[in-house]
Amino acid sequence: MAVRTALLSRRQVMMMRSLGARSMSSSSSWWRSVEPAAKDPILGVTEAFLADPTPTKGAYRDDNGKPVVLECVREAERRIAGNKNMEYLPMGGSLKMIEETVKLAYGEDSDLIKDKRIAAVQALSGTGACRLFADFQKRFCPDSQIYIPVPTWSNHHNIWRDAHVPQRTYHYYHPESRGLDFSALIDDIKNAPNGSFFLLHACAHNPTGVDPTEEQWREISYQFKVKGHLAFFDMAYQGFASGDTERDAKSIRIFLEDGHLIGCAQSYAKNMGLYGQRVGCLSVVCEDEKQAIAVKSQLQQLARPMYSNPPVHGALVVSTILDDPDLKKLWLKEVKGMADRIIGMRTALRENLEKLGSPLSWEHITKQIGMFCFSGMTPEQVDRLTSEFHIYLTRNGRISMAGITTGNVGYLANAIHEVTKST
Repeated sequence: MAVRTALLSRRQVMMMRSLGARSMSSSSSWWRSVEPAAKDPILGVTEAFLADPTPTKGAYRDDNGKPVVLECVREAERRIAGNKNMEYLPMGGSLKMIEETVKLAYGEDSDLIKDKRIAAVQALSGTGACRLFADFQKRFCPDSQIYIPVPTWSNHHNIWRDAHVPQRTYHYYHPESRGLDFSALIDDIKNAPNGSFFLLHACAHNPTGVDPTEEQWREISYQFKVKGHLAFFDMAYQGFASGDTERDAKSIRIFLEDGHLIGCAQSYAKNMGLYGQRVGCLSVVCEDEKQAIAVKSQLQQLARPMYSNPPVHGALVVSTILDDPDLKKLWLKEVKGMADRIIGMRTALRENLEKLGSPLSWEHITKQIGMFCFSGMTPEQVDRLTSEFHIYLTRNGRISMAGITTGNVGYLANAIHEVTKST
């Protein structure tokens, strides 16, 4: 290179330097138009919480203020350690984990499982399962839309937006009653074009904690049948809502009884505490085994350029627990304990507010279910909770009930009373 440069004229060298400088100038401006992304409404609260030096603040902990790792998970990890290889999983993921997971959603003795009519793949928790389905919807039903409830988990909108699926909304929450706006929901189902896609929360609706009753689910299923709609269930809280995995899957079972072909996203973040392991499953009910094989192959093809194949460790933990009768029994006991504790905290929070003489009704706290409570507080009241009492929740008033303990429930009730008593 040195010899070659020596043979170049001075003019040629200057031209090369000028081109190089121009190229550097051009490349340095590539990202100048990039603006900081808006903070996620949920993760932004977490960031603010972590940055707050005040010791009196709440987060997801047990009554001793410690992060929760289930004993069944600890035992599964003891069994896995040194005994399992960490090779790549197939694109579709762990067959054993998938087998046990679809049993939770569809039932141990499901004819759909026996007839091999379910196309299922391991996904990156519930978020990944939703995104994989959204991409599948876009590829094979390119003219379809997705109907999403108002409100919903904020990331649902991001998932279908980035999959380029047009979104519509349907009524769900009734602010005045802090319950389900059932009549408006049914009207929206009836008015949607035939064959529409609807996103449904299987249990413990996030963020409201408001679920339809069994009778209401049956009516929803009937109206879906009349209109030929497809239901996609996001089931992030099975077992974590009521403490009973069968009860929490009731909405899905009702749709299956009525002969629907559904989709379902499952996650083990909450009900096994495997938040960081990103273990989930996407399943699609098909007309027959041949169709299920085709659908699964396409789901795998969609996963290939995204992440190639899913992580192995969390899938090993889940399959070890669910495939062992004793460990599964322990898990069911532990998940019921977590659910019962949250239900108990709901009761305690309501009782504390009522003892303080709050002029408002807090009946909705115990009527709602699951990890979150839609408190009905305004954004301004939420801001006061944070600035004056160092209590963190999203500005739509959603409280994480899992972060409440017997030690801080009184403090929380007093703070809520202070910011709402003049309402």
